[in-house]
Amino acid sequence: MKKTIGVWCLALLLLGLAACSNDSSGEAKTSKDSYEIRVAHLVNEKQSTHVALEDFKKAVEERTDGKVSVTLYPNGSLYASDREAIEAVQLGNLEMTVPAVAPLANFNSKFMVFDLPFLFDSRDAAHSALDGELGQQLLTELEQNDLKGLVFGENGFRNMSNNEAPIEEPSDLDGLKFRTMSNPVHTASFNAWGANASPLAFGELYTALQQGTYDAMESPISLYYTQKFYEVQDYLTKTGHFYAATVMLTNNDYFNNLPEDIQSVIQEEAENWRANQREIAAKQDAEWLKSLQDEGMKVNELSDEQKQVFMEESQSVYDKFSDEIGQNLIDMAKDAN
Repeated sequence: MKKTIGVWCLALLLLGLAACSNDSSGEAKTSKDSYEIRVAHLVNEKQSTHVALEDFKKAVEERTDGKVSVTLYPNGSLYASDREAIEAVQLGNLEMTVPAVAPLANFNSKFMVFDLPFLFDSRDAAHSALDGELGQQLLTELEQNDLKGLVFGENGFRNMSNNEAPIEEPSDLDGLKFRTMSNPVHTASFNAWGANASPLAFGELYTALQQGTYDAMESPISLYYTQKFYEVQDYLTKTGHFYAATVMLTNNDYFNNLPEDIQSVIQEEAENWRANQREIAAKQDAEWLKSLQDEGMKVNELSDEQKQVFMEESQSVYDKFSDEIGQNLIDMAKDAN
C-alpha cells in the first residue's frame, strides 16, 4: 500500500511539473482571459509616437472590454536603445515596442533599403512604399526573427546639426565626430560624406554632445525639440538625407497565441495609430522647427543644387549595399517616387 501511494504521489508531481513547463515565454500572458501588453519606446510623452499610443491604449482596452491592459513606457525607461527593446520583444521579455526602423537592419539586412540616403522625394512616396507591397513583404519576413510587424509609423526626414558652422556641402563634415544610429548604412553614408561617424545609444547622446565627445548628430525635427538637443547643438541644416520610419513590433508567438478577435482589434487599432501618428508628426515638425529657431538654433536648408552634390557622393553607399539588400527592393522603393 505504501509503495502504491508513493507511485501515485510521484505521478502527480511529474504532472504538475509538466504543466508548469508549458508556460513558455512566447505565449500570451493570461489570467482568466486577461492579457497584458507593455509598450516600451525611447521618445517622450509629447512626441507623436507616444501621443498616438495613448489613443491606441484607450481604444484597445475599450474594444476588448478590459481583457487587454496596455501600459506605456516612454523615455527609454525600460530600455536605453531601440536595439535592446527589439531584442526584448524578440525573446518574449516584452510584448511590444515602437522603434526606429534603422536598428532592424541588425536583425534583417533587407530593412537597410529604407536607410539608403535620399531614397524618397516626399513623405507621400515613403508612405506608399511602406504601406504597399515592399513594406508588407519585409514585415512578413520579420516573422523569421520571432517578430510580428504590425504597421509602419514615422519620425519624418532626418536632418544634420553641429556646433561648428552651417552645413552646405560634404566638405563641411570633414573631421566632425558624428553620431549615427546603430545601422551600417547610416554610418557608411556619413563616412562617405567625410565625417568621422560612429554609432551611440540614443540615451547617451545628449551627455556626449554636452561633454564634447561628439561634435555633431542627425535626427528628425521632433527629437531635436523634445530631447532639447538645441541646448547642445548650435546649427541645424535641413538636409532630409534619410526618411526615418518607425515600426510597431510585437513578439510573433505572443500575437499568434492571442484569441483571433483580440488579434483583429490590435491590428485594426495599429492601423488607426499609424494614420493618427503620421498626422500629428507632420504638424509637430512644422511647429517645432519654429520653436527650435526661437530657442536659438541657426537653421539653414540645402538648395536642390547642394542636395544634388550629397546625392552624388552617396553613390558609393548604394554600390556597397545593393547586393546585400537586393536591387529589386531598391527599385521597388524608388518606384514609390
